[in-house]
Order: sequence, then C-alpha cells, then structure tokens
Amino acid sequence: MKSTLPTCIEICAGAGGQALGLEWAGFQCLAHVEIDTHACQTLRTNRPNWRVFEKDVRDFCAKEYRGIDLLAGGVPCPPFSKAGKQLGGSDERDLFPEALRIVEECQPKAVMLENVRGFLDAIFEDYRFKLKNQLADLGYVANWLLLNASDYGVPQLRPRVVVVALRKDFVRGFYPPMPLLDGKRPPTVGEALVDLMSSDGWEGALEWAQKANEVAPTLVGGSKKHGGADLGPSRAKKAWAQLGVDGKSLADRAPQRGFVGMPKLTVRMAARIQGFPDEWEFSGGKTAAYRQIGNAFPPPVAKVVATKIKESIHPEKNAKCA
Repeated sequence: MKSTLPTCIEICAGAGGQALGLEWAGFQCLAHVEIDTHACQTLRTNRPNWRVFEKDVRDFCAKEYRGIDLLAGGVPCPPFSKAGKQLGGSDERDLFPEALRIVEECQPKAVMLENVRGFLDAIFEDYRFKLKNQLADLGYVANWLLLNASDYGVPQLRPRVVVVALRKDFVRGFYPPMPLLDGKRPPTVGEALVDLMSSDGWEGALEWAQKANEVAPTLVGGSKKHGGADLGPSRAKKAWAQLGVDGKSLADRAPQRGFVGMPKLTVRMAARIQGFPDEWEFSGGKTAAYRQIGNAFPPPVAKVVATKIKESIHPEKNAKCA
C-alpha cells in the first residue's frame, strides 16, 4: 500500500541526527546520501530498511525524486565555522551549490539545510544574499533560523542555523518553531548523565552531577583532517573542565568503583548530550563514532523544524491529527 506520509530525501546525512528528527516529525525519507563509510554503516545498522547511498553528493542525481515534499541536509560546516578559515564559497567543501542543483532536479515543496552559527557572520552577507536570490530564481522564499538546541530539551547550547526555503505557495503557512521549554531550563550535564556515570559503580557520581549543573558547551566532532576523540579546542576543554569533565579524550567505559579524579565522557554519554536516543548505535571505532556524534544535527531540533515545515505544506493532514 502506498504510504500517505510526506516524503523527503536527505543529503550529507551523517550518523542520522537529522534523519531521526525527520522520522519523528512524520516524514518518509526515500534516500539518504552520505560519503562517510562509518556513518553509512550507522544508518544501515539502525534502520536496515532505509535506502542509503554511500557516495559524494556531487555524484548524486535527484531527478527520480521530482515532486517530493522536502529536501533536507546538513551541508558541511567548515567553510563557515569560526574554528576554520571561514572561506565560504571559496572552500572546496562548500556544498550549497550542490544543494541548489538538487533542488532544481527534484523541485521539492520545501528545503531544510542545517549549518553552524558562523553562517550568519557579517563576512558571509554577500554569500547569503546570493543564496537567497538563487533560491528565489528556483521559486522559493528562503529565511535563516538561529536555534539553540537547549531550547528544545537538549542538554547542550549548540546554536545552529537552519536555512528554510519554501515554495512561494507554501510560505504563508510557515511559522518558526518556538522554544519547547517555555521558560524552563533544559537538563544539566549532571542530570542528563548521572545514571551513565554511575553505571559501573562510581560512588562519586551523584556529587559530580550536582557540580555539573549547566548545559554542555557545543560538542565539536572535527573532520577527517583535524580533530579526534576529544571534546574540542582548548576553549571547549576548559568549559568542560568547569563542569567536572576531562575533555582531553573519551573513555571506553564509565568510571568504576573507587575512581578518583575528573571523569571523561564515553561515546554513549556524548550521544545523549547530542540528543540521540540510547538505542542508537554508532559504527566504527571511538574516534569515528565521536566524529559522527559531534557533527550531528540534534534529532529533537531537527524534529521541531521539520514539523513546522510539514504543517505548512500539509495543513490538511495536521488538521486531521488535531
């Protein structure tokens, strides 16, 4: 029987953070495109029925998906990140041009592309203006949303920019997501991780959790060229240390009975900080797994944006569900 769910395709899928959010929002994703072998295996392990294309997005043709509801993706962040040289369109890793090509090929009702906070820096004003005009030429009205993951229940600040572009006939029905916490604070690092920190018998877990009483700084996954299984540059490690976490590397397991000192995060702890469900498995070694987590779009944030897009392009389905 043909599915009645709204459809999408996803480029630069990574480890499935955005894909999970799309799934939770009620989208049926017809294709996930990702170049990294470990990330593709993560997707296949957790969702064997997903159609995963392990290839460079430059080699992906979307013509067979013409007329889908949504094109989503997390195009590479390094061209716009303050941690890099901020080369923007001059960076070979800039895939916004490929996203535009795919928009033209599949002509979706809406587009949702995630990137770093640096995308809104003044240095990229001309880039944003050009992108907006290119989308307008294709029939879309584009806007940028700046969202903090902590406003949606994720125990991490993680400011992210989401480019939302809707076909002109759907623009009037789109409303940006409001913070879900409604003035309440998100879970602290201690509240989010105390059960995992105590899982191997560490007696100091409760005391540690009381001191880890803020949301986490932004996780930094790094790239294949730079970054490993640590929690980011010196500034990030210092912020983690203030929460009682040693950010110099990741641990293979939780602290054991009798542990003394500053604990490290495990891969599972990092995944929970990013908003992944505990049952989501990551393929590859510790460095590969952490890189997938650190570069992900938190699923709860992807869900709220995708839900708002779905409400704008399928108001009749939302009325039936109300």
